[in-house]
Amino acid sequence: MNRFSFRKDASRPGAPPRISRRGALLLGAQAAVMGALFWRLKALQIDSADEYLLMAEENRINVRLLPPARGEIFDRKGRPLALNRQNYRVVLVREQAGDVEAVLDELARLIDIPPHQRSRALREIRSKSAFVPVTVAENLDWETFARVNANAPALPGVTPEVGLSRHYPEGEKLGHVLGYVARFAENDKDREDADDPLFQIPDFHIGKNGVERALEPVLRGSAGASRIEVNAVGRVIREIDRKPGAPGADIGLTIDLDLQRYALRRMEGESAASVVMEIESGDILALASTPGFDPNKFVTGISQTEWSALLEDEYRPLANKAVSGQYPPGSTFKMIVALAALEAGVAGPGESVFCNGGYKLGDRIFHCWKRGGHGHVRLKEAIKSSCDVYFYEMARRVGVDRISEMAVRFGLGPAPALEMTAVRDGIAPTRAWKLARHGESWQLGDTLNVGIGQGYVLSSPLQLAVMTARLGGDGRMVQPRLVRTMAGQPAPAPEPEPLGVSAAHLRLVREGMFAVSSEPGGTAWRSRIADEAMLMAGKTGTSQVRRITMAERARGVTRNEDLPWNRRDHALFVAFAPWEQPRYAIATVVEHGGGGSRAAAPIARDIMMRALYGGEPPLRAYPPEERREIEERREQERLTPDDAAETPRNRA
Repeated sequence: MNRFSFRKDASRPGAPPRISRRGALLLGAQAAVMGALFWRLKALQIDSADEYLLMAEENRINVRLLPPARGEIFDRKGRPLALNRQNYRVVLVREQAGDVEAVLDELARLIDIPPHQRSRALREIRSKSAFVPVTVAENLDWETFARVNANAPALPGVTPEVGLSRHYPEGEKLGHVLGYVARFAENDKDREDADDPLFQIPDFHIGKNGVERALEPVLRGSAGASRIEVNAVGRVIREIDRKPGAPGADIGLTIDLDLQRYALRRMEGESAASVVMEIESGDILALASTPGFDPNKFVTGISQTEWSALLEDEYRPLANKAVSGQYPPGSTFKMIVALAALEAGVAGPGESVFCNGGYKLGDRIFHCWKRGGHGHVRLKEAIKSSCDVYFYEMARRVGVDRISEMAVRFGLGPAPALEMTAVRDGIAPTRAWKLARHGESWQLGDTLNVGIGQGYVLSSPLQLAVMTARLGGDGRMVQPRLVRTMAGQPAPAPEPEPLGVSAAHLRLVREGMFAVSSEPGGTAWRSRIADEAMLMAGKTGTSQVRRITMAERARGVTRNEDLPWNRRDHALFVAFAPWEQPRYAIATVVEHGGGGSRAAAPIARDIMMRALYGGEPPLRAYPPEERREIEERREQERLTPDDAAETPRNRA
């Protein structure tokens, strides 16, 4: 008999059998097990149903990011500088193509596939899964795209697609300013925003330099999402739904496209840079560096031949000289030295310094550019004739630290904040700077060199334009500005602080600059503006690249023009206009151009007149001796308007 069977109660005839203690324990244990089982089933099927449903769904549904439309860029008048246009492209899927090389050979009969582009496509095809499409060609014209569509049935694995691609309608004219976009690459993984999921999208393009890089987070936008059904190996079956992303914000720059075009045309054939600023607002109207590069070539991938040509060009077309060039400012720095001396009280407007052609320091002679000397000169005449001896003396009196402080106040030294890459600091040296940088004590000879803008002092054309705008302004530290609007709203502009310089002292320096450009005998008199309503105040400068050695002089090399091009001095010119109510400031540097009055001043004057008149200036604005030449040049340009961009560089 079962040991856990029911037993009858002998004292109560007819009573139902009783459960033994052991039987009760067994039933209790069974009930507990069944309860736990039911509780677990409830947790799995009811409480966690959504979680497990999602896990099951993820086995067959993938979420893929959709790239947003990149924000577009415009000039101050709303003219397009960087656009998104339809990109007719051809993609290839390896598992559908079979013999990839054979398919590419057949495709090459219909479209041009350069060797470097074919090599890149093959690398991607081999490195990615067989079902992932790889771009073989893009930015095709409509006729070519239609030809591929017509022949697609005979091209296994080839699919024509329409997407968006970045396009720069002005090409080289704004390559340095805008920069370019290109595929996210291995060397981009150290960027601060490299963890953005968008960068995982195949062929996703990001800003590499210029405004495109500096404003990448604003221009990029945010990703959308597409839910797609895939099979066990990850191949797409169908799209279930999609949510579009938010497009990037449109940007309006302060650049005036007409002025930018003219500045580049006027500097054609030179290795040069010009920056034009609006004095009241700080808006940069032109930021031109020549020669340039076409950013469109970088969007799809530049060939090795073209890349090598850019790298090997001695005119450095990839360098944005306007913001990254570092040049001794030469005599354009003399206004800073004059203001430092005036503010320190070690010089007066009526005080004269005698120039006999040299300044003796110990057993060394620091020469003036005019070997015979200028005689007795006061401040205005010293700026007008650019007398070196006068500024040697002023620098000695005031000292380098106070000169440096004044230079920084006027925008030299630290780089200004600007929404683009490659903006470099200049150098406004001090005693402490030399000790920290070179481990050497400052010498009086160093101070004399700084007094004429040579030695350790360096600046970019952008910084010189800021300096000139502050010299011509109303005593405010005007800040350069490149972005005018963002997402249709005005970009914030900080209120400029006061310069903290005596208005009377500023007036004295301005008068000297006016004499340079608008009085006979000034170093830029030949490049003056003749219109009385538009008179210009400026300053020429020549920065020494290297001294002519005694051995070279013995061989007859006595002039800058006798040296090879890359050893000649740099030419500089800065100016503001109109004289009475300044509106614009300009700085122009011509690399290895020689004298500032000969090479830089004529270019800067012509660009300035375009800004002042808003177009082609009247002939009366030019000096009488130039008008016939200007008229003949304009006639030639009207006859051959397309030839100007093909002018060969003069590297004699």
